[in-house]
Amino acid sequence: MADLITLRGLRVFGHHGVHPEERAQGQTFVVDVALGVDTRPAALADDLSQTLDYSLLATQVADAVGKQPVDLIETVAQRVADLCLDHPRVEHVEVTLHKPEAPVGLSLDDVAVTIHRSRT
Repeated sequence: MADLITLRGLRVFGHHGVHPEERAQGQTFVVDVALGVDTRPAALADDLSQTLDYSLLATQVADAVGKQPVDLIETVAQRVADLCLDHPRVEHVEVTLHKPEAPVGLSLDDVAVTIHRSRT
């Protein structure tokens, strides 16, 4: 079983959604990622190059969420998962994409989708 490197609560402004006003006005999305990474080599060597640079990853995830509007948060979550799995040290990833301002016509705290992806 791999160790986990987790980023929680990354806030990114984007224009995703099926409604025209979502595309025009945009809204804040919140991203959580948990990445399965064997951190033992990095811990033994105390060497960042032996693990995942979470600062770089956060920037890459923010770019992936903020670009190219799509209709579904499922599509954005898959985009983030693919990006994470492009890192050779990542064995598996869990992505949760939150859309707290989703226009559902009722009062709620959050709408989110969570996906699990792995190399196998």
